[in-house]
Amino acid sequence: MKSGFVSIVGRPNVGKSTLLNSILGKRVAITSDKPQTTRNMIQGIYTDSESQMVFIDTPGIHKPKNKLGRVLNKQAYFTIDDVDIVIMVVDVSEKIGSGDKFIIEILRRITKPVFLVINKIDKLPKEQILGKIDEYRMLYDFSEIIPVSARKKDNIERLLLVLKKYLPDNIKYYSDDTITNSSASFLVSEFVREKILDLTEEEIPHSVTCVTESIIEENDILSISVLIIVDRENLKKIIIGKNGNMIKEIGIRARKDIEEYFHKKVYLDLYVKVISKWRDKEKFLNMIGYRDFLNK
Repeated sequence: MKSGFVSIVGRPNVGKSTLLNSILGKRVAITSDKPQTTRNMIQGIYTDSESQMVFIDTPGIHKPKNKLGRVLNKQAYFTIDDVDIVIMVVDVSEKIGSGDKFIIEILRRITKPVFLVINKIDKLPKEQILGKIDEYRMLYDFSEIIPVSARKKDNIERLLLVLKKYLPDNIKYYSDDTITNSSASFLVSEFVREKILDLTEEEIPHSVTCVTESIIEENDILSISVLIIVDRENLKKIIIGKNGNMIKEIGIRARKDIEEYFHKKVYLDLYVKVISKWRDKEKFLNMIGYRDFLNK
């Protein structure tokens, strides 16, 4: 059996997490149209009869505006150095920008195979896609260039087929039924955080984290308690909403995803806490990263 580790890198919002979920056929990474949704390196394991690929979804590489941004970039850099293959994901509908060129400069210092996955091909006609491929070819000598639509699972099988040719190892790292190394607690907290991102405005995403306090299974039913942590009282009011409508909707949507993932009935209890001790933004961002790491 051929095997290897594959890092998925790229700017924020190009579809890295959606690509990982499409490859696995199951959601192990949350997605959102808001930047810096992914805060942790998430491993997804794809296994078939002839290969095993351990994919690592990384935070989007970007020009950091705060300490959280610098930490996220550092995580992405680390995986580039410690894997067998690197996939750079780009959004075909966007112009090649300074962020893409910045990532390419980072990739120039490595000797391992680098794939370019041009995502969201369902947004443009074929002629424009071919033109974008030529533009990227001029910037870097990619080992392979593969256009896909991660959302529609277009050309994913082709990507997997080509990746197999580059796998260097002959070891099975995980059992056949393992699709992620993330804990149940981490996945639950991420499903809740995703719904918060989906339903709230721009001021929320970088000022919230979720911690799964307990998961209790009885008679094939999961009773789950999740703590939502914010740094300001007004954010707590936004998440709870008028008459509790917002937190109720967050719970309904999150519970649906949790039930689909675990194939069990779920009772989900959400509550919000303000950490008033951390008034300073930088300290709070440190706390967010710390709690996410513990959850994982």
